[in-house]
Amino acid sequence: MLAVTILGNNSALPAFDRHPTAQIVTLDEFLFLVDCGEGTQMQMAKYKIRRSRIQHIFISHLHGDHYFGLIGLITSMGLLGRELDLHLFAPEPLKEMIEMQLKVADTALPYQLHFHPLGDDGIIIENEKFRVSSFKVSHRIPCWGFRFEQVKAPRKINPEKAIEHGVPAVFFDRLKWGEDYTTKTGKRILNEWVTDEAPRPKSYAYSADTCYDESIIEHVRGANLLYHETTYLKDLEDRAAKRFHCTTHQAATIAKKAGVGRLLIGHFSSKYEKLNQFEEEAKEVFPDSFLALEGVSYRV
Repeated sequence: MLAVTILGNNSALPAFDRHPTAQIVTLDEFLFLVDCGEGTQMQMAKYKIRRSRIQHIFISHLHGDHYFGLIGLITSMGLLGRELDLHLFAPEPLKEMIEMQLKVADTALPYQLHFHPLGDDGIIIENEKFRVSSFKVSHRIPCWGFRFEQVKAPRKINPEKAIEHGVPAVFFDRLKWGEDYTTKTGKRILNEWVTDEAPRPKSYAYSADTCYDESIIEHVRGANLLYHETTYLKDLEDRAAKRFHCTTHQAATIAKKAGVGRLLIGHFSSKYEKLNQFEEEAKEVFPDSFLALEGVSYRV
């Protein structure tokens, strides 16, 4: 399964019960946190996100609405007795900032925090189950987007056949990834006897804060789901350009040219109380456009 849960969908200022940017990407049994604006911990508690399951955090850039909640989350994980390693992918200056905050607070984390500075475009994590890539976008300061991909989708278990062949439920997760099962008597139960073929691997792209930039297209092309910022409605294109942000029509144009499956729009300016017009305008260019609403999980 690949899905994204929106924790924060607003831009710089919290307003109208909307919060700064934060998302949880669920890729099978893995949880990834993408950006960590102010209030992210409260949103995680509200929507019952288990912090202990997060092993990777990705910070797109160092504007406060994308990382001001991070030091609190890192510290809370320690206070809760976390022992599992945590991997942080972020702009290089953030490492010194975190170290300084921990030092002045005389805080020693009970777990290992691994810092991975973002740099050139390319793959930053890859294993037998998933791949994460980063790519630069055009913002006022260095900023990166991310693409999350299944290397292979898990096979679909047929519970009736599995039980019929004596495969215990505790082995089902291993069946998903193609393993055969051997019974206590030594009989080998082939995976294809008790599972169905996996669907095509899926992908989710997060473009972060950016002005209109068609160089993004090659990095998000063909994604099943694309998140793209739409800070302003289409009539404020000049303001968007001056502030290195995008409008509804611009985000939808990127989605259309990249041939993505669906478009999620977010990072709304606090000047807008109502959001319906954002979706309406994006659909004028790309019909499969939807608002990124807080607390909603979007399955890919």
